[in-house]
Formats: sequence, structure tokens, C-alpha cells
Amino acid sequence: MDSSVLALNIVEGPVIVVCYVLSALCAVALLLRRPRRVAAVSWLAGVAGALAGAAVLVVTERFMHAFGGPLGWHVRIWVILLFAGLGVCGANLRRSRPWRKALAVVGALLFAATATLGINAFYGLHPTVASFLGISLAPKVDLDPVQPHAPVQHQAPLWENWKPPADLPAEGTTAEVVIPPKISGFASRPAGLYLPPAAQVPNPPALPLVVLMMGQPGTPDPQFIAAVLNNYASHHDGLAPIVIVADQLGDPYVDNLCLDSPLHGRPETFINRDVVDWARSHLNIIDDRKYWTIAGYSHGGQCAISFAAKHPSVWGNVLDISGEEYPGAEEPETNLREMFGGSQSAYDAVKPINILKQRTYPDTDAIFTASTDDPVYLEASRRLGAAATAAGMTVTNYEVPNGGHVIGALNGGLNKGFEVLYPRLGLSRPGPP
Repeated sequence: MDSSVLALNIVEGPVIVVCYVLSALCAVALLLRRPRRVAAVSWLAGVAGALAGAAVLVVTERFMHAFGGPLGWHVRIWVILLFAGLGVCGANLRRSRPWRKALAVVGALLFAATATLGINAFYGLHPTVASFLGISLAPKVDLDPVQPHAPVQHQAPLWENWKPPADLPAEGTTAEVVIPPKISGFASRPAGLYLPPAAQVPNPPALPLVVLMMGQPGTPDPQFIAAVLNNYASHHDGLAPIVIVADQLGDPYVDNLCLDSPLHGRPETFINRDVVDWARSHLNIIDDRKYWTIAGYSHGGQCAISFAAKHPSVWGNVLDISGEEYPGAEEPETNLREMFGGSQSAYDAVKPINILKQRTYPDTDAIFTASTDDPVYLEASRRLGAAATAAGMTVTNYEVPNGGHVIGALNGGLNKGFEVLYPRLGLSRPGPP
């Protein structure tokens, strides 16, 4: 597919507006029929379709728990409108002229595409055709190994000594990299990489490291964190962390709980050993846990706090954005049976709150964020924050105003997270950056 097509914005702009307009015109054309009794059949079919869509939502959302948590009203409306449109299309296939039958088929496809785009726009996590299809437009790069760095002892904050050159780039760059699973054997997808402006100059300074994991299903796309950090870097002489957006899923449609298992491979070992080893050998980073952050959104947020709790010698900071309270919290009964053989004690042992009770974390900063209108994840954020505080972490809890469990929650969490982390990572003066 042509790169210009892949780069089209499908969240805002002409593409989605055209689809909305064409769908509306098609619906009007399919509803305007003669005689009136025939038109009434189309209207009744639309109502029946809407009721069928509502019933499907009730069954799948409330009883089957197919989506983990509750869907937003925007999503429900789009599903109901889609079923209504399909009902109208079905009515137009009967006792109609060939051109109307053709319009009904086209309409069904158009309604499905428009509803998909509308739902995607609500979530906002796939703004282009490429990201919707899981295709990265970032250039693929092979990085040469760097000279190993000795562990840092009492490094002075970067903001004190860093003097940006005159040719400092205005923004950071993103790329796609392959991280070999030398220890884990885990079949991950290529990772996203963000290099801030300060990393692109001759003789760059060693910088903090962030490993970010996205939600499920999702892709290791660096564009969201790149936008946030480009803004921070523009106010701090090009300083920002180097970021690896790692793939903890492998299969985006399978929740592996971020646990090593015979069922789903070894994602935990991949992130905490393979990704870490690759970062040390290929990136110009500060080799000190104080400057290393494990971060995640939604599914990735749960992974982040789990890894921080289990591997405190690796991670000095954790940013949990709208994360689940524990692995597989959306379907605990299924995971108890399939992943733990019905052993509740084995399941309880991997829950972060229980892990945090077993030790103290005297030099770890933790940020937990969730949206004010995302009650399940907001409560999880509060409970995890309390447990982390009791375990000795320095904790920030932040509620994103009306961010839902969509792009607003991600951006709000990233912005607040780096507001807290910038002084800790030596990228800005103490206090808000």
C-alpha cells in the first residue's frame, strides 16, 4: 500500500468526514422508498436492527464480559447505528430494483467502515491507516553496539552541566528496531524507539531510559510518547529520556498476563532481560536504576507495576497509566483456570499488591494515573498507590479529568508522569519541570 495512503489521518480530517457524509446520504436514499408501505418496511427494519444491536451489546458486554470493562457510550451508539443501517440495507434487498440492491450492498459496507472509523476515533489510539493496520511508518534501523558504560556513581543532574549545541535538532526521532529474544525466546514484534534531540548530536550525553508497554490489543508505537517528550524536550534544551516501546504481547489478541508460562511464552523474561540487555549494549543510557523507568498503559500498566515490584534492582521508577490491578483482572475466572490450574494461591502470589507486601522499596518513585470517568481503573490505581506507599515507594496518584480509558487517559498519564519524573531523572530543576 502506498505510504501516502498509510499516513492518512482517520481520526480527524477529510477522510472520516467524507465517510460520515456518504453514510448519511446513503441512509437517506435507502429510507426514501415508494409506496409508503414499502418505505415503512425499511424504517421498521432499521428499528429492529437497532434493537438487535442493543441486545448484542447487552449479551456481550454485561453477560459474556467480552470487552473486559464497560464500553463507552460513543461505542455503543456506533454499534446500534451499524445494526440499524444493516437492517435498512437488508430491507432494500427485497422486492427492489437492481440499482437499489447494489446501493444496499454498498451501503452495508459503507456503514460498517464508518462505524469502525467512528469507534476508532473515539479511542484515538490509531490515528492513521498505518497504525490501524498495525504497520509502523517509522524507519527500520539496525543500531551498532555502543561501548559499555561503567555503572554511574552519584551523577550530577544533566540539567546542571548540559550545554546544547547550536545545531540541536528541534525534535526527537522515532524508529523501529528488532530486539533479539536471546534469553526468553519470546516472539515479540519489532519495538518502537524514541531518541530525543540531545541524543542526536555529536558526543551526546548518556540519558535516562524508559521502557514503555502499550495496551492489549495494541502496537508498540512510539508516536504518543514521542509527542509528549518532544514537548518536554523543547522546554529543557533537548533533554528527554531514550524510550523503547517494547512489545510484551507477541500476539496482540492474547492476554499473556505478562507472566512467563508454557501457554504464552516468556514475556516477563523478554522485557526484564532481553530488552534490558539490548538497551545496555546498543543505547547511550545512564547505567543506574535510579534513571530507569518501566512504564505502561492499560495492559502495559499492569505489566509495569508487576515488573517494578518483582525486579527492584532493575527499575528505579514506575509509571502505571490506567493499568489493571493484577494480571488478567478482566477475566479472573478464566485465567485462574487456564493459567494457574485452579490454584487461587498461585494466582494471588503474582498480584502486585501481594508482591509489594513482601519487601520494601526505599528508592523507587511510582506514578499511578487513571481517569475520573474510568471507575474500575481509577479504583485499581488508588489501591496500587496505597500498596506502593506502604511498601516504601515515593508515590504520586493522579486523576486525569474525563480521559476515559482512551487516548485522553494515555496522554494525561504521560504528561503527569514526566512532570514528576523529570527532576528525578536529572532532566530539570527540582520541582515541576
